[in-house]
Amino acid sequence: MKVAVEDSELTKKLLPIILATATFMQMLDSTVLNTSLPTIAKDLNESPLNMQNAIIGYVLTLALFMPVSGFLADKFGTRKIFIFALVLFSMGSLFCSMSGNLMELVIARVIQGIGGSLLLPVGKLALIKTFPKNELLKAMNFAIIPALIGPVLGPLVGGYIVDYLSWHWIFLINIPIGALGIILSIKFMPDYRSKILDFDLKGFLIFAAASLLLSIALELFGNTVHITPVLSTFSLGFLMLYYYYRHASKDDNPIFPLNLFKVRTFRVGIVGNLATRLGISSVPLLLPMMIQIAFGQSAVTSGWMVAPMALTAMLAKSRVIKILDRFGYRSTLMANTFMIGVLICCMAIPTIHTSIYWYMPIIALLGFFNSIQFTAMNSISIADLRMYHTSSGNSLVSVNQQLAIGFGIAFGLIVLKVFQGDVKLIHNEIHNAFRYTFLLIGGLTILSGFVFRRLHFKDGENMKSAVA
Repeated sequence: MKVAVEDSELTKKLLPIILATATFMQMLDSTVLNTSLPTIAKDLNESPLNMQNAIIGYVLTLALFMPVSGFLADKFGTRKIFIFALVLFSMGSLFCSMSGNLMELVIARVIQGIGGSLLLPVGKLALIKTFPKNELLKAMNFAIIPALIGPVLGPLVGGYIVDYLSWHWIFLINIPIGALGIILSIKFMPDYRSKILDFDLKGFLIFAAASLLLSIALELFGNTVHITPVLSTFSLGFLMLYYYYRHASKDDNPIFPLNLFKVRTFRVGIVGNLATRLGISSVPLLLPMMIQIAFGQSAVTSGWMVAPMALTAMLAKSRVIKILDRFGYRSTLMANTFMIGVLICCMAIPTIHTSIYWYMPIIALLGFFNSIQFTAMNSISIADLRMYHTSSGNSLVSVNQQLAIGFGIAFGLIVLKVFQGDVKLIHNEIHNAFRYTFLLIGGLTILSGFVFRRLHFKDGENMKSAVA
């Protein structure tokens, strides 16, 4: 069902701006904590190494609730759900700024995550239904510009705010941006609905429970000396995955059809995404933390150290098509994963007496190769899917990506804690714990590249010209 204003030129002009506002707010919030966690931890009387739940809680919530966004938009309308998401995200931001302890911050971040999980999918849905195909690419390109700028500004904004104001303002800046988005949405967001509603609620709940249990198991692994609760939670998580398998085998329209995994390129893309991000995802958090904790530098300095990663990532976007056209997906992903792993290992070379600026060329190169990796992995995952599987396949790729980020952050911090606890190995020097962590996750990243050997050298031929 459409409203009259949808057909106006004003709506077409403002709808990409509305989506861009939401994108900027979410992308900024996804990266702003990386440089500010040590300061927040100090204020909340927590160890910086115990603050990962503030990030993982947000990322995990994004993953869990993304699949339900389309159903809610179809049932209640894109306008209502988009405004609801903005309100929820803004309220979560306010609660974050009012947090007096880590548990309150995590709960507030979960509220933010629920809002964030609805924002972009519903906004993109409205954009797709509003613009004809010949105008859609231009509108989409404008709307995703903040997704490229956000990772650059996030660490810097976080650094400057905690050094010159207060960490509370990291979250308070979302409120006026959210208010602007709400005002624009009330007037100009189209209200699309669907009469055909078919959502696999049971499958969604089972899959969400499995993801949650596996994440809790990782968290327990890093915070307990008793192995029994860890194994029990892991077992329950895998049991729920098996339960989902049984459910999807019988259901006519499961949320994630099992025959998706019969497509080799999709299967390799999903596994490769999960494996490589275990190492890659923790670097943007570990590096600023090391700069502040081990080297004693300011949050602003650590923000400037990470910024080149996002800048070179933007540069790589313009090169990725030529690279894939020349070398193909198989060779590109295998070589690129190897380069990323080597670069992460190189971050272990500087000693505590080395200049921190030694890291800048490494992090810049890492941003370039990361961008190629993510674009190639995401596009090969959907390269051979049939049209009727594209929606569910793309949704599962997005969910898998967010889960992999959460698992990667948790894994990196667990490894760091293990090395930090071995006083003899690190000679009671926290910087050595970071160095050994980079060596381990870099080595695992190199090994994860062998996943892409399962690709054929001609895989992805039909996607090269479509890669954006």
